[in-house]
Amino acid sequence: MPIDAAKAISAEPRSTALTWGHKDIQLYHLGIGAGIPATDPEELRYTLESRLHVLPSFATVAGGGMAMAGGMSAPGIDVDLAAVLHGGQTVQLHRPIPVSGDATQSAKVAAVYDKGKAAVIVLRSDVADADGPLWTCDTRIFARGEGGFGGERGPSERVEPPAREPDDTVERAIREDQALLYRLSGDWNPLHADPAFAEVAGFERPILHGLCSYGMVLKAVVDTALDGDVARVRSYTTRFAGVVYPGETLRVRMWRDEGRVHVTATAVERDDAPVLTDTIVDHV
Repeated sequence: MPIDAAKAISAEPRSTALTWGHKDIQLYHLGIGAGIPATDPEELRYTLESRLHVLPSFATVAGGGMAMAGGMSAPGIDVDLAAVLHGGQTVQLHRPIPVSGDATQSAKVAAVYDKGKAAVIVLRSDVADADGPLWTCDTRIFARGEGGFGGERGPSERVEPPAREPDDTVERAIREDQALLYRLSGDWNPLHADPAFAEVAGFERPILHGLCSYGMVLKAVVDTALDGDVARVRSYTTRFAGVVYPGETLRVRMWRDEGRVHVTATAVERDDAPVLTDTIVDHV
């Protein structure tokens, strides 16, 4: 059944209660590689409850990452989930995420773009607690074979980094068990754990979650370019350009600008194969 963009966009938002505590935060941080070295004071900010602060990318897994599941079942969206790829992600922070919270998420389809042979579905979730708005997430879903329904093509989202050498380059090793640990935060897709499933999907072995690399890269930016201060992040957007495997190494390049860090992430062992591109961290 073709996508009915007008029906999807006009549908009422779906509300979900979200609850999290310090153990959810600590598990997420461990899942994106925090805690090495375990006694490093800079790492204890991510792992020790008495010093804990919250990396803004936690917004993508709060409550088990319910926004994508709710959006893909919206009226007017009837797609083959086997043809769906996570195309990009944006988190906009309205204030720092508390270590524990009770909040309400309102999720809807914000836009549907017709790319010809594919469709791009933008799922938007707004989260607020008793004190007001916390964050807004835009999740861009690339649905192969679902284009051609006569919709708008949508804006170009390409963002080239400055034409100069990066100001910072760091490498982050991905542990062999990284995907197994990260999936405990809510993404149970067997593509990231089951070798047989990964092979059927066309991969030589299970791949790392895109949102795990997303979190790893933001942590690298915060630790390197933002003095370790998560509260400086205002928004973080990326496009998923390729995969990285557990056991490989992420090379993160950063170009510092006024109020902004341009970022790319590549897989070192495969000749700097692209992983994240068109990546921007806006900050104060």
